[in-house]
Amino acid sequence: MSSTQEQAPALKEIFNQQRLMHIADAMHAVHPAFDRQGFLQRAGHGLAELSLMQRLARVSESLHQVLGLDYPSSLELLQALAPRLNSRFVCIFLPHYVGSYGLHDFELSMAALKYFTGFGSSEFAVRHFLRQDCQRTLAVMHEWATDSDEHVRRLASEGSRPRLPWSFRLEQLQADPQLAAPILEHLRNDPSLYVRKSVANHLNDITKEHPQWVLERLEDWPLEQPHSAWIARHALRSLIKQGDRRALALIGAGARAEVQVCRFQVAPGQLRLGDSLNLSLTLVSTCSHEQRLVVDYAIDYVKASGATASKVFKLKTFTLQGLAQVELGRSQQIRELTTRRHYPGRHGVRLLVNGEPLATGHFDLLVP
Repeated sequence: MSSTQEQAPALKEIFNQQRLMHIADAMHAVHPAFDRQGFLQRAGHGLAELSLMQRLARVSESLHQVLGLDYPSSLELLQALAPRLNSRFVCIFLPHYVGSYGLHDFELSMAALKYFTGFGSSEFAVRHFLRQDCQRTLAVMHEWATDSDEHVRRLASEGSRPRLPWSFRLEQLQADPQLAAPILEHLRNDPSLYVRKSVANHLNDITKEHPQWVLERLEDWPLEQPHSAWIARHALRSLIKQGDRRALALIGAGARAEVQVCRFQVAPGQLRLGDSLNLSLTLVSTCSHEQRLVVDYAIDYVKASGATASKVFKLKTFTLQGLAQVELGRSQQIRELTTRRHYPGRHGVRLLVNGEPLATGHFDLLVP
């Protein structure tokens, strides 16, 4: 990045001082007795040191302290506040308030979460109720799965995910995926892509502990329905990267690929952090019939100990006609991530077609 380019603001700046002022002004508009300055002092204290989720929680906590009202009265004001806020993500502090202060009033809180999810998803907050009383909360979420609002239907699936990112895991649902199965079954052919993505992610979560359960369920789904087939493809992505034969078969790529790799190039041979790795290859069909192919590649990342850990990346899924050939390529920047630190050394690269390694290469990473 050149010195003249501005660095993108950190995600946590969604809750910056200007946003806190917006929330304070909006709250004052619906509740003239609201202590605007008291809220800003509490919410803004030490703001620079707080993470995104900590800032979100701070807004909820500060409102609770400043309002000083009973739960139903506070909730009524927050419901009036929701349409005045100018960001869907910012609105997540509203269900956070419910999850923090409404566990004692189940029915009122469930209605509030359903209302707030249209402004900013209640997926994190509802998990507190699932952890407190899983069966009772799931019964309400089963009803949400039939709602006419796609935001509410998505909440039924997303909120009950066993491994929802940025949240705690739901041990009961991790142990027994059957508990939330009626929600997934009802949404398996949902017309909304927003909902289908959630169902696929929920099922992909389940594959981490119960892959056979997911495979058996999807094998019984009407995969001739496009929406159901879309969910199945995305739900099986982790198993497909592992080369699971049943998962590959469900997307029509269960057979061993009848292809020859004529050229597989990994370039350049030496990289530094920030450089791009370029892959290119030619696949040639060796049979006369068409075949469904899932082409991935794996990078064996060097660890601090000198051992390696493999990470599989998607390249392309397509149908190759008999005796045809196709050229494929991919460019990937090698850079530091919060989830991956790079170490110097030789990194192996493997080409995977329908789960089988058909070609290999490598590059040397030079890390200061």
